[in-house]
Amino acid sequence: MIEKLESIKERFEEVGQLLVQPEVTSNMNSFTRLTKEYKDLEKIVKKYDEYKLVTSNIKSAKNVLETEKDEEFREMAKMELDDLNPKKEDLEEELKFLLIPKDPNDGKNVILEIRAGAGGDESSIFAGDLFRMYQRYAENQSWRVTLNESVEGSAGGYSRIVATVAGEDVYGKLKFESGVHRVQRVPVTESQGRVHTSAASVAVLPEADEVDFKLNMGDIKKDTFRASGAGGQHINKTESAVRLTHIPSGIVVECQDGRSQHANYDKALTVLRSRLYEIEVKKKEAERSAHRKSLVGSGDRSDKIRTYNYPQSRVTDHRINKTTYNLQAVIDGDLDEFIESLRIADNAEKLNAEQ
Repeated sequence: MIEKLESIKERFEEVGQLLVQPEVTSNMNSFTRLTKEYKDLEKIVKKYDEYKLVTSNIKSAKNVLETEKDEEFREMAKMELDDLNPKKEDLEEELKFLLIPKDPNDGKNVILEIRAGAGGDESSIFAGDLFRMYQRYAENQSWRVTLNESVEGSAGGYSRIVATVAGEDVYGKLKFESGVHRVQRVPVTESQGRVHTSAASVAVLPEADEVDFKLNMGDIKKDTFRASGAGGQHINKTESAVRLTHIPSGIVVECQDGRSQHANYDKALTVLRSRLYEIEVKKKEAERSAHRKSLVGSGDRSDKIRTYNYPQSRVTDHRINKTTYNLQAVIDGDLDEFIESLRIADNAEKLNAEQ
């Protein structure tokens, strides 16, 4: 571990020197990439420096015990060791987690897609509730949410909604939200007051650019059509909506929320590229992780991951058996407790696999 930490510190100092070179500061792509690497390495190096200071102090205290005759000094050294040894163990654990290889997609923006599932009108209403939950969480994180596509449900909410979420560490925080979310409550359409179970699926895709995934434009069929739904005369009387079909895979993406065909085409292309990129990422992840079953699930939309029970004000994440009784706060965007617990569980599993 020490050898790895020393090499990280060397790279950290090297990146620091590169960041002041004129050829780097004049190239925005290189400067941005190196700045991100510097920040990521800095977290590890700071913790390593703290660890080195603690181990140095432990060595000094032990030296006092071996050489000092004065009982008062020896007692002080013993007290210092009692304080430093647990601190050293804690720092070693923190460093182990920091050294777990990061998902290269963690820093990416995401394509968030929510679809109503079983439960009729209530599932569409629930899909709308989930979208607002993620909007509020995004606001708390100072992220930006841009609508790409939406199809409203007949009784409210959405039968399908797709948006881009942009900001810092978006995929790293939202990636565990993929899967089936269930709601148990009395629907507004229920006259008997009976509790129903409905569901909506969430997909969180890392946003891919041309560097991540080379898309053969010859494989894409483009169709334009008139947008439907709210939006006034312009959006309904011009062929501004775009449908892209990826012929080899059969994946279809539509976008009609922008006012111009060009804007809708760009959004649809980004979503299509991200979906195809996700398929490639999952193939590679399956190859790497064939020897273990992931605790937090594959992120597939068929995985039932969380239940929101309104009568009991209860939210349960089934992957980590975590339950809280503050449903309204969660629906209002307070997801930090769940997201942090899922990240810790995933890191612990990765650490076990590494060992």
